Amino acid sequence: QVLFKSNPRVPKNYLSVENACAHNLKHVSVDIPLDVLTVVTGVAGSGKSSLIRDVFAKKYAEQVVLVDQSPVTATGRSTPVTFLGIFDEIRKLIAIENKVSASLFSFNSKGACPACKGRGMIVTELVFMDPVTTVCEACGGKKYSDEALSYQYKGKNIMEILELSAEDALEFFKESTKISKVLKAMVEVGLPYLSLGQPLSTLSGGERQRVKLAKYLYQKGNIYVLDEPTTGLHASDVKKVMDLLDSLVRRGNTVIVIEHNLDVMKQADYLIDVGPDGGTGGGEIVFTGTPKEMAEHSETITARYLRKSL
Repeated sequence: QVLFKSNPRVPKNYLSVENACAHNLKHVSVDIPLDVLTVVTGVAGSGKSSLIRDVFAKKYAEQVVLVDQSPVTATGRSTPVTFLGIFDEIRKLIAIENKVSASLFSFNSKGACPACKGRGMIVTELVFMDPVTTVCEACGGKKYSDEALSYQYKGKNIMEILELSAEDALEFFKESTKISKVLKAMVEVGLPYLSLGQPLSTLSGGERQRVKLAKYLYQKGNIYVLDEPTTGLHASDVKKVMDLLDSLVRRGNTVIVIEHNLDVMKQADYLIDVGPDGGTGGGEIVFTGTPKEMAEHSETITARYLRKSL
């Protein structure tokens, strides 16, 4: 059972949206609080995304970091370093150190084990049965050719580097500003234990969501806008994502979440409810205030569901 925050932050400063009429919004004016965790709610099609993504985020584009809804695609070949865009940098460092081509350290390219083509596994197709997957005997699941593994950087080969946790790698790559900035973000979103080369397909929904947030962490702007970040997540993962968003606010950022998950609403400092209904029946602000105030005084559809969940 998720409870309301015992002492929600009280907003002191606001950014205003005036007379917004994108899509179904009916000349909406609203003040959006800064330095708190705001959840924008409302039934499907009420206009909450139009208000935040299409009006607010565009008006204050200089300050807003828009975290899109796209899922973290998890193939067997995607890893935290490929997703966060620092694998090329890591390969470059090893290549410069050894005066060889950087493509030698990619298991999708020259450096791939010739037997399994860089998959680390051999898949045997069987008629009328599921294919059988076994660890490649040639590379022992390491994905790389012997030549690629013969080169080292600071005493480690590419495979040993990819086995480092984000926290250890932060120390290992401390001379590289570009790499350490991204690794620091991984640690800050609560993934210090994740190894650099761990396939994203093995992560939980909550871990993937945090890897995604790490990508946005040091972008220019201090107002984070997230569209339904908890969709499809297990309750324990929802809590972890909310703790992370709360820690962003503690560090002096503003977080705005578009969401209809009731547990997320309860953890907000401030709610903005768009409604009263969806489509042409929506597009108005029907409530602003704390979750507790909504449960006690509001009669909107969202408020009724919120009361039921207590």
